[in-house]
Amino acid sequence: MLYSVNAKVYIAARSEEKSRKAISDIQTAYPSSKGSLIFLHLDLADLTTIKATVDEFLNKESKLHVLFNNAGVMSVPTIPDRTVQGYEMNLGVNNVGTFLLTKLLTPVLISTARTEPANTVRVVWVSSTIDLAGAKHVGVPLDDLDFHKRKVPGMERYGLSKTGSWLHAVEYAKLHEADGIVCMPVNPGNLNSELGREHTRFVQWILRFIVHPVYLGAYSLLFAGLSPEITIEKSGSFIWPWGRFGTVRQDLVAATKSEAESGNGNAKKFWDWTEEQIEKYV
Repeated sequence: MLYSVNAKVYIAARSEEKSRKAISDIQTAYPSSKGSLIFLHLDLADLTTIKATVDEFLNKESKLHVLFNNAGVMSVPTIPDRTVQGYEMNLGVNNVGTFLLTKLLTPVLISTARTEPANTVRVVWVSSTIDLAGAKHVGVPLDDLDFHKRKVPGMERYGLSKTGSWLHAVEYAKLHEADGIVCMPVNPGNLNSELGREHTRFVQWILRFIVHPVYLGAYSLLFAGLSPEITIEKSGSFIWPWGRFGTVRQDLVAATKSEAESGNGNAKKFWDWTEEQIEKYV
């Protein structure tokens, strides 16, 4: 959709083959576009590789207007359950790897915000249905991030990691409000995407009754990334399908507030924990 209106879009992904095919298909669909689609190799499951990806981008560009943190994985029996650094796969990719990528790109986001119109430089964090997935009161259980205390199904681990994405987004919004970066967590909706391609046929059969076309999810992300309705005052607000401001489960809100604000500070604790994990890769 962005390419169709002449935007320059970097596609950071693990599979070059799939990305090149997607780029070719999009270019074929919009032959008159004056935009650009550029592939960047990105493996969020290996923290040692992420800085090289960012360096490659920064060697080509001096500005970044919108960062869409859309990459993710859903753990199922057919994929590894650990990242290269040994994190549970959902946590490692959807939270730790994405956090490192965002951390490394934040300086260029800040410098871009200084020269571009207010409210136009943004970070969009793709979350999910956290009202269903978030651990009560805390969002993510800091005492069991690797699930050593109990066996947790892949779908639940995915849901907890996407709640973690929301916690990171809320904290990022607080930290970078003064820098002029608007930060929006988004539930893109239940989509018929490749994310569920490894599910059993039975699960896929059930899901087809409750999923929606992928383009509808894009509406949610584009609203968060581009809508003039969104200003710095709304940074950190949750976006629901298909581009609506909404609230989250009230007990989860406590995780985004400090104890002095009658919360439990879990979002800040999760942020600090993630900072510690990426420190040597920055």
